[in-house]
Amino acid sequence: MYTGLIILVMGGGFVWYYNTTQAKIETITAYNATLTANVDRLEEVNLKNVDTIAKMEANFEKQRDQYNELQAKFGDIRSQNNKLRTRLGKHDLGALGVAKPVLVERVLNNASKKVNRCFEILSGAALTDIERSAKNGKSFNSECPWIYDDLIANGVLIDSSGATSENNN
Repeated sequence: MYTGLIILVMGGGFVWYYNTTQAKIETITAYNATLTANVDRLEEVNLKNVDTIAKMEANFEKQRDQYNELQAKFGDIRSQNNKLRTRLGKHDLGALGVAKPVLVERVLNNASKKVNRCFEILSGAALTDIERSAKNGKSFNSECPWIYDDLIANGVLIDSSGATSENNN
């Protein structure tokens, strides 16, 4: 009887141990599945982050290039402004206007027409035959000869003189 009782207690202990172990295995398996799903999600998020960082770096490079291009254009504009300031500073337009009003009026009107044409060209207006056949920036338009260089560089005009566009001004 003691032997039967010991076997019964041992059998009950084994059943309890088996059930407890199985419950722990189920819990650990559920945790493992959750962790595996989280790792998969983290890997997806990490790949998206890496892709986003790459796009941000590419955008940054584009913005830096655009910034440098704008700085170069602003430098060109400053240079053009300095040339104009020097050119206008050589003459006292007030005194010339009093002494030779017809001449000053004609010069200013012609210069205004040329400047307006510069704005038209920059706005996308078609080039005239005279502008297309120009040999250099000055003959293209003396008020904005740099447009000639830009048109040559962009392939809109072909430099027929054989010289580089920088030497044409």
